[in-house]
Amino acid sequence: MAIYADIIFLRELLVDGIILFLTGWVRGMRPKPWRLLLASALGAMYTLAMLIPSLADMYHFFIKLFISFLMIYISFGYYSLQTYLKDLVSFYLISFVLAGGLMGIYYMLMSSSQQVWADLIFIGGEVTTKLQMGTFYVIVCSLIIFYLWMHFVRSKRKQQLMEQHLAEVELHLAGQVVHCQGLIDTGNQLYDPLTKTPVMIVEVKQLAHMLPSVLVEQLKQGNMNDVLTTITDHAEMESWQDRIRIVPYRGVNRNAQFMLALRPDLVRVKHNDTVMTQ
Repeated sequence: MAIYADIIFLRELLVDGIILFLTGWVRGMRPKPWRLLLASALGAMYTLAMLIPSLADMYHFFIKLFISFLMIYISFGYYSLQTYLKDLVSFYLISFVLAGGLMGIYYMLMSSSQQVWADLIFIGGEVTTKLQMGTFYVIVCSLIIFYLWMHFVRSKRKQQLMEQHLAEVELHLAGQVVHCQGLIDTGNQLYDPLTKTPVMIVEVKQLAHMLPSVLVEQLKQGNMNDVLTTITDHAEMESWQDRIRIVPYRGVNRNAQFMLALRPDLVRVKHNDTVMTQ
């Protein structure tokens, strides 16, 4: 049987690099490429040691643990024991996820039960498994799992970030009360330029049942000129004149635009355990 040490080395270099990169990404760190390359090369060289019978003792549990400690140190350095242990745990968890994914795809692609039995070896009443994963398979599947993992973690982080900034809103307007869920704006805060009152953006459908129908129709069409005409010409809007404000803002294309604002009687925002009333 021919063993190509260079192919084994390159394969392990790539897989270890993916695991270390994912570890840094999950932990919110960006190590220098040369550090990742050096740590991956150490892991690949350790894998090559199995080709040398005289180095069989190096596959002891504590030696493996030491090599992983060293790889984490080379990749991310040492700042504190707590940070270092978190990096190490993340490294092992991602390694287990990648290994489990490789095995899962391996068995899922088997087309018959004969292939499964062909990978089983009976020795002294015990059953062991013989895995024949080619280099191309390992590289391609590792990249697929790597992409799926990053997509999952990114989606999870986005969901958590969204949930952290959601608040319950109670809006009192014209003798009626509306309850809805709001997203706290952490960046582009909008204010009325005259009174410096903060502006809350609400979908028209949330207030449609309490606003004049003619105003709702014009707002849905989105033409501010028609909205202003409706406000000034319709008698139905007279009772709303004191509540109406025109607030300028810049859209995505950076052009100056105008937004219709209504002054509510009261706004109550509940975020976590904090209640704010305006």
